[in-house]
Amino acid sequence: MAIKRFLKHLATTRRAAHQAFPAQALDRIERTIREVESRHDGQIRFVVEAALDMGPLWQQQSPRERALEVFALQGVWDTPGNNGILLYVLMADHAVEIVCDRGIHACESAGTWEAVCRGIQEAFGQGRYEQGVVDGITALGASLARHYPGASRANTLPDRPQIM
Repeated sequence: MAIKRFLKHLATTRRAAHQAFPAQALDRIERTIREVESRHDGQIRFVVEAALDMGPLWQQQSPRERALEVFALQGVWDTPGNNGILLYVLMADHAVEIVCDRGIHACESAGTWEAVCRGIQEAFGQGRYEQGVVDGITALGASLARHYPGASRANTLPDRPQIM
């Protein structure tokens, strides 16, 4: 295990996540999710994790591997249209990951999701956490609206962002 990564995870607390995403930012992100979901039949879930626990960190779990795990734990894979998207942020690693259910995954290239992640990371680099996520969710919503137009049949995932 890289000592530098270990120390970053040890030093990054939930407080750091709450500082980057205070209550009013979470409220705006939730409203954005609700608004974009009104234009398509997909689901978007936003999760922020401050740092990995010791076990996954010791096993050198990558941000991508953790995002896949969170995708399953949050039930994003279980949307009726197979069109759920997880937007996952791991603060300690400065990582942004997008994991898509098989339906929407087949509609877009990996480059589309990578561009959204880059845009969010650029905003984070400027200290614009809330705006970066809002812009990212808006981009994800545009993709879902292109491929799954119309209002959502059911809101199967919580719109409220989760800080883990």
